[in-house]
Amino acid sequence: MKLSLTFCSLLLAYILTSGCSSSTERSEPKLKVGAERSEIYLPMLAGKKVGLVVNQSSMVDSVHLINFLVSKGVDVRGIYAPEHGYKGNVERGEHVDGTTDPETGIPVYSLYGKNHKPSPEILKDIDVMVFDMQDVGVRFFTYIYTMTRVMEASAENGIKVLVLDRPNPIGYYVDGPMLKPGFESGIGLYPIPVVHGLTVGEFAMMVNGERWLKDSIQCDLEVIKIENYTHETKYQLPVFPSPNLAEMKSIYLYPSICLFEGADVNEGRGTYKPFQQFGAPYYTPQDFSYVPKSIPVLALHPKFEGETCYGYDLSGMSLKELQDIKQLEIKYVIDFYNKCDDKENFFTSFFDKLAGTDQLRLQIIEGKTEEQIRASWQKDLDKYKLMRKNYLLYDERSIATQTQ
Repeated sequence: MKLSLTFCSLLLAYILTSGCSSSTERSEPKLKVGAERSEIYLPMLAGKKVGLVVNQSSMVDSVHLINFLVSKGVDVRGIYAPEHGYKGNVERGEHVDGTTDPETGIPVYSLYGKNHKPSPEILKDIDVMVFDMQDVGVRFFTYIYTMTRVMEASAENGIKVLVLDRPNPIGYYVDGPMLKPGFESGIGLYPIPVVHGLTVGEFAMMVNGERWLKDSIQCDLEVIKIENYTHETKYQLPVFPSPNLAEMKSIYLYPSICLFEGADVNEGRGTYKPFQQFGAPYYTPQDFSYVPKSIPVLALHPKFEGETCYGYDLSGMSLKELQDIKQLEIKYVIDFYNKCDDKENFFTSFFDKLAGTDQLRLQIIEGKTEEQIRASWQKDLDKYKLMRKNYLLYDERSIATQTQ
């Protein structure tokens, strides 16, 4: 009996030890975003007058990039703020007026609204523009256009652009209709699909390489790559990019549910689960309901404010379930359109801007099935994917797959 117990104890110890060892071997190396690779970019900024395009996501570990660079003696001459402000506390669509950063005294310039492209006046003291913001991989999320407008202005004024790259949380798939000529707007400037599958650094390289900037100008561009990242990395954002995208579930659902911004449906604004729940007073069945209300920073006067909305609650889905979808879900828009009595007023003009084309709206009105609509995208998507390959900085396989 003693021998058996000893043998069992040794066997158990071996199994536990072996399990821990193999788990350690399988663990992927720590990911480092571009901003954390200061040993590469600090020498580039030495002796330069620097401008920063940043927001609350621009962190170097636990320190904001502004404070980090100032502490390293970098001569930061200006902070350039996108939608939601450089601290991420401004409501969607509100303007960010020029001010001064209270901690450093550095001037702050708004790049949202009428001054979305920096003027020569606010760039006159700048040698290098540094862009460091977390994107979500969707064509109508505006930070990528803040970046390209800065690229354009920098090219026109002889300024170098340095992009500190960050992961695309949905960079593992590409889907949706392509933006067509004539449908360019502030939420879509270039011929890419709704889900473009690029990091901000890769997107900057595509815009520059394809000469999409005004007059086909190209900027002096450099990208500080992410270390230990691939397009299969399921990156969990440590700091969220906007008030209504404050959970990973909202980010995974955002490409699909944001289409309701251009329809007679509340997309979850006015709740604490934006883009995870959505509905309208007319929808049936009435299994799930909520009442949108004004919430400071999150939503002021959302659609159907104070009215009971019926629809879907997807907040109970797991992250794994959401990651496995890997496509733009148009079934919800089709469903609500079919349930709406006032079909003539279901879509607004904003829907075509979100879709980047009028084709999706017309197909839904015509009664096309989801499968028919999705099939109509494929030729354009195949062409885009070939172009995309020219600008990929990261493998499309996981690190674990590469090492097998």
